[in-house]
Amino acid sequence: MQDLTYITGNYGKYISVKEKFEKAGLTIHYYQCDFIEPDINDIQIISKEKARQAFELLKTPVFVADSGFYIEDYPNHPGYPGAFVKRSGIASDIVGLLKTMEHVQNRNCYFLDCLTFYDGTEYVQFFGVSKGTLANEIRGEQNKRAKSNLWLVFVPLNCSKTLAEMSDEERINRKDNRTSATDEFIKWYVLTYQKNKKRSRKPEI
Repeated sequence: MQDLTYITGNYGKYISVKEKFEKAGLTIHYYQCDFIEPDINDIQIISKEKARQAFELLKTPVFVADSGFYIEDYPNHPGYPGAFVKRSGIASDIVGLLKTMEHVQNRNCYFLDCLTFYDGTEYVQFFGVSKGTLANEIRGEQNKRAKSNLWLVFVPLNCSKTLAEMSDEERINRKDNRTSATDEFIKWYVLTYQKNKKRSRKPEI
């Protein structure tokens, strides 16, 4: 079985994903790299293109995970920034984001994750959603597990704390009805992909 490599420029993402794979008895490799993203606000297309670039670089099964952040009533641009979280500068300027949203009553927002696996033959994509609201102020502290500065202002559904205020245990066990692209990928990889690969191997002579 070929090695499985996770490609990301965000070490916080790697730590979180690595722990989930280890609990499933799987080992993944980490390759730190940022790829050129197509200039389109579509998380599925961006993720697929990055997976293609990653496979061309390493020539081994790879997966990438991208996140979009969608603010329902962002002034004059509902759903912004979407897949343009990094390029919009919103994630790096939380103070500016809060200023823009200062007088907006509907502060509903959500993260949409898209994980794309590619082995040179097939692309398979998995999705996860985490809904919540935007806090009125920065709360909590960043840590190595944080996937984004937005953790400082994102309050998950049915919670009173931002992700940055929560302990590791609180984040893992929160009851916000979120779905996980990584969890779905791990189930598919173990129950479908690995089994199919074993069946396709030629018998030893």
